[in-house]
Amino acid sequence: MNHTITMRELPVSEQPYEKCTKYGPQSLSDGELLSVIIRTGSCGECSLDLSRRLLLNLPGQTLSGLYHISFEQLCDIKGIGKVKAIQLLCLTEIAKRLMRTQTLTEEFICNEPSEIAACYMPLMRFLETEQVRLLVLNGRNVLTKEMILSSGSFNSAMALPREIFYYALKHKAVSIILLHNHPSGNAAPSREDMLLTKRIAETGKLIGIPLLDHIIIGNNRYVSFKESGYFS
Repeated sequence: MNHTITMRELPVSEQPYEKCTKYGPQSLSDGELLSVIIRTGSCGECSLDLSRRLLLNLPGQTLSGLYHISFEQLCDIKGIGKVKAIQLLCLTEIAKRLMRTQTLTEEFICNEPSEIAACYMPLMRFLETEQVRLLVLNGRNVLTKEMILSSGSFNSAMALPREIFYYALKHKAVSIILLHNHPSGNAAPSREDMLLTKRIAETGKLIGIPLLDHIIIGNNRYVSFKESGYFS
């Protein structure tokens, strides 16, 4: 007589696959999801046990820790070699792009700071250094071009507005929006942020390409100079 193998009788490393098949991926724990991604264990340790140990080594001991860990740090975890580290980093990049795709349409109208922040939050909230992005808009406030102006310090990178308006003119901007992130997670603008924003806004008025907003991205929060009444 054929014996049907139950989920409990399956090897521990195969349980997440059976569970996913029967109940869907939403039924899997964080450790089980990771075990499906990394597939194999190491040194007598099954993939599920390795995944649970991996979680304990991530910042915050949660899946979001994957956003804060480097390739080298992953490779330093016993059982996580180069291949598994690359798989995990690619997974986090897919997650970022999926979140952004939900908000970025083919014709993205940049009228609402909350919508702009939601679009760029997945890309910028977990960066370890400050990154400055320029959004080039047409007469209907539709995004026509975006670019990373710098990665590093906002203060040193943005000391002169010349680079900003070089690209704004090059790409026929009618208006522009700036974004940059605070790696600390605190989106509150610094004194330097406000002074530089003022310089850029004044330059924009002189050459006829207004700065519509400057949005600072923190950890799941943002500050919009426009919403704060800075440009009123």
